[in-house]
Amino acid sequence: MRQTRIIAGLAMFVLAAAIASDRLANAFWRRHLLLTSLVSSLVVVALSVAVVNEALERRQRRRWSVLAQYVLFELVRTARLTWTGLMEVLGLMHAGEETQATLNAGARTLLDTPRAVAAMRELLADSDRRQQLHGLIERLLGRADEVLGRWAGVMLSSAAYAEIIDHHVELYSRLAWVGSLLEYFEPTDDDPKRRRLTRSSPAVQLQGDFDDDWLSHNLVAIAQLAEALDEGSLQLALRIVPGEWWTARWQPPAATPAVEPVTPTSPRPVA
Repeated sequence: MRQTRIIAGLAMFVLAAAIASDRLANAFWRRHLLLTSLVSSLVVVALSVAVVNEALERRQRRRWSVLAQYVLFELVRTARLTWTGLMEVLGLMHAGEETQATLNAGARTLLDTPRAVAAMRELLADSDRRQQLHGLIERLLGRADEVLGRWAGVMLSSAAYAEIIDHHVELYSRLAWVGSLLEYFEPTDDDPKRRRLTRSSPAVQLQGDFDDDWLSHNLVAIAQLAEALDEGSLQLALRIVPGEWWTARWQPPAATPAVEPVTPTSPRPVA
């Protein structure tokens, strides 16, 4: 839609310039009738294409706006599971208390980068909690693969949602990068097929060794990105289909007034 509006803006600019020049260069346009006809035709075509594209895009977005909101809610849920899960293993949030107040408090704590990084370093120094982190990352990646694999193709068919999908793909690409490194350098089992799959990851080839300081900063950055996508995707979903629309859809139908039964009467006697 941005490209369509640029075309429309240029067409309007050319139209305004032509109208202004009609007085200043009236003789020029009368001497060059073919050029005048071509310019006017191009302006009309550009404006028509812009209007038609805008109308079609709006119609397409309205047709599947409820589906788009549903997918965005799924992305919000996955992003929220990511950053709250990481905050819970860090001990900076309590599991099972995801009210609006606790989410706001958790987000404020997460944005305190020095505190979050220090908590991540403390976690990584504990072998048991480090294994717990491995398991969490594996579960989060499984959830992300399921949601993105199911809905990314649908959302990418509309340019309006391509950017937000790209940000979510970036989030889980970064998480998968860290997960591959942990799985390769700190394997949790000796499954040869899993080891071979992990060994083929580009992260192992390109990243090489890493230390806990690098890991701490990257995991905190991933959690902060997930929190930002949680909030941003939720706001976008609520703009696509406002809550008032759902409220109107959920209104119970108006009660039909009861019809009193008609009592049959005997025929009037004929005199």
